[in-house]
Amino acid sequence: MPNHHSAPLFHLIKTLSKAEKRNFRMYVNRGSGSDVVLFVQLFNVLDKQKEYDEEIIFKRIPSIKRQQLSNLKRHLYKQLLTSLRLIETQKNIDLQIREQIDFARILYNKGLYLQSLKILDKVKSVASEFHQDILELEIIEFEKLIESRHITRSIENRADELAMESDLRNQIIGSTSRLSNLALRLYGLYIEMGHARNKKDFEMVKVFFEANLPEVDPSRLTFFEKIYYYQSHVWYYYIRQNFTQCFKYAQKWVLLFQEYPDMLRKDPDLYLRGLNNLLASLFYTRSYERMSETLKQFHDFDQEYHKYFSKNTETYSFLFYYTGMINKHFIEGTFTEGVKHAPEMDRKLHSFEQHLDSHRVLVFYYKLACLYFGSGDNDTAIEYLNRIINFKAGSLRGDIQCFARLLNLIVHYELGHFNLLEYLVKSVYRFLTKMENLNLVQQEILQFLRRSLNSTNESLETAFVELKDRLEPLSTHPYEGRSFLYLDFISWLECKIQNRSVEEVIREKFLRRKGA
Repeated sequence: MPNHHSAPLFHLIKTLSKAEKRNFRMYVNRGSGSDVVLFVQLFNVLDKQKEYDEEIIFKRIPSIKRQQLSNLKRHLYKQLLTSLRLIETQKNIDLQIREQIDFARILYNKGLYLQSLKILDKVKSVASEFHQDILELEIIEFEKLIESRHITRSIENRADELAMESDLRNQIIGSTSRLSNLALRLYGLYIEMGHARNKKDFEMVKVFFEANLPEVDPSRLTFFEKIYYYQSHVWYYYIRQNFTQCFKYAQKWVLLFQEYPDMLRKDPDLYLRGLNNLLASLFYTRSYERMSETLKQFHDFDQEYHKYFSKNTETYSFLFYYTGMINKHFIEGTFTEGVKHAPEMDRKLHSFEQHLDSHRVLVFYYKLACLYFGSGDNDTAIEYLNRIINFKAGSLRGDIQCFARLLNLIVHYELGHFNLLEYLVKSVYRFLTKMENLNLVQQEILQFLRRSLNSTNESLETAFVELKDRLEPLSTHPYEGRSFLYLDFISWLECKIQNRSVEEVIREKFLRRKGA
């Protein structure tokens, strides 16, 4: 009988590439003995399973006793991590530095403290070059320990020099920590509520940001201090819908890697996240040409540096790039072209799903739903909207959950499901009220849908025009304009008034802007 309890060992094995499996087998085959044979057999059985099932383990390996399995799994898990560490050390600068610190510790324990100091001095330069401040402090503290216990006579005034290095590194780490805390808390705020909904939200975010932003001189900051400083500003302006300023700081984030090109190879994930925020800012400011250039920059970087990507970086490279491509289709009005690639996107999303957080999955589902809606495929749009509506995510991305329900109403309206709409409108109204997300735009849409259920075709035409007239002023309102970031209500109304498709209306607007 399958055991559905989460098995970390099983999930780890399922993430292994062919090369990693081959490396593990070579690693364990260096030894011998019954224990080695058993955990290799266990590895082979788990590798072939599609779902974790302990009964199959006992059936395939009778020599494993039930009381023995827990310890054997723990031993296999440790051996897998040790094997992976040997591979990952070549890709991760922090692992390389820690390895040298470990070597220095071994030499010191052998009484070879001068050799230990020599290794520490070399690796400290590497840590400094790649801005590994915490590891650099660890190295300095180790040097201090050796110098305090042994008369090395290595350098005159060595004690003062180490003390100054330690003080400086502590200051940098403290500053980096404060800035990273601010960036993290702002990101958490965005995950919880999305863009600021009203004046209260705008003021709350402003007060929080100003109270927690350290007084710093950006020109004197180290690499990671600058990164977190820029991140904090990106999230602050993104939440407040000031996308021009958001672009400014996202661009600073990306350009910082030109000053420190070695970091492109050592931390490609951080660079891709900067590009993703840059693309989002360009999308909301409708800077089509720059957005197209940045997408090409993204693609070129992926091609050149892909060999340095971890699984996490591969996952987010896919997600960020295709989100940018979908947004590009939104601007161009090329929804039909976009949905041609949607099945492939969905397959890739599924293959990466265990590496993605729920927030990212919800956003991508919503993007795909909007893509299908724009192409006129309302049935498929509903499938993706239902994934969001039925997603057990609590208050996670309440904004996406709210607008998914609102778009769901519009899609059902397009499909003529008027009997169902009467119930759905009431349900959505209650949900928006509960989530404290009911604004004027949403109220207007809900009231229109409720009234239109019993309207004639003639009165509907007038009603569409009147609703458009009421919504247009709200699209530029500081607070109400937030709704139009999630769905182009005006273009939908224009397509109803002009008896055309959403795709035709948006495409025409794009060509008009491009030709202007």
